[in-house]
Amino acid sequence: MAVLLEHELTDLKKKILELGAAVEGRVKQAVQALVTGDCQLAERVKTGDSEIDNLEIELEEECLKILALHQPVASDLRFIVSILKINNDLERVADFAVNLAERTFDLDKEMPIECPYDIARMGELVERMLKMALDSLVEQDTVLARETVEMDNEVDTMHRENFAKIKEAIRSDLKRLDGLVYYLSISRYLERMGDLATNVAEDVVYQVDGEIIRHGGIQ
Repeated sequence: MAVLLEHELTDLKKKILELGAAVEGRVKQAVQALVTGDCQLAERVKTGDSEIDNLEIELEEECLKILALHQPVASDLRFIVSILKINNDLERVADFAVNLAERTFDLDKEMPIECPYDIARMGELVERMLKMALDSLVEQDTVLARETVEMDNEVDTMHRENFAKIKEAIRSDLKRLDGLVYYLSISRYLERMGDLATNVAEDVVYQVDGEIIRHGGIQ
C-alpha cells in the first residue's frame, strides 16, 4: 500500500507541474497579445481555457481519490492538501489570463490610446513570480518560495501607481474613459495573478516545512 501511495503521489506531482506549465504559457500569451494587440493570439488563450479546466478537474479528482483510499497522514497529507490548493490557484490564474485576452478584444474596438503605465513590465514581473513559485514547487525550495512572496509587494506597489496614473489620465481627457478603464482592469488582473502566485509559494512552504505563512508574513 505504501509503494502504491508513493507512486500515486509522484504522479500527482507530475500532473500539477503539467498544469503549471500550461498556465504559465497562457499567461505569457495573454500578456503578449495585450502588448502587441494580437487578437488571434488572444483568441487562442480563450479557446485553450477548457484544457486548463479539464486538467484542474482531473487533478482534484485524483487528490480526493488518494485521500479516500489511502487516508494519508503527516507530510503526505500536507502534500495532497497543498496540491489541492495550488491546483485551484493555478486554474484561477488561467481565468485571469482569459480576462486579459478579452481586454485585448475590447481595446481593439476603441480609439487607439496609449496605456499610462508599462503593461509589459508588470506582466514580466508577474510571469517571473509565477515561474519562481512553480520552480520552488519542483525543487521543494522554500527559500525561493519566500522570495516569491516578498516580490508581491512590488506588484502591489505597481498597481497602486497604475491606478493613480489612470485617474490622472481620465481627469485630463474624459473622451478616453472607456479605454482607460480597460487598462485599469488589466492592472487589477495582473495584481491578482501576483497574489495567486504568492499563494502557490506559500503553499510550497506549508508543504515542505509544515508552516503556514499566509496572512502572518514571512517568519
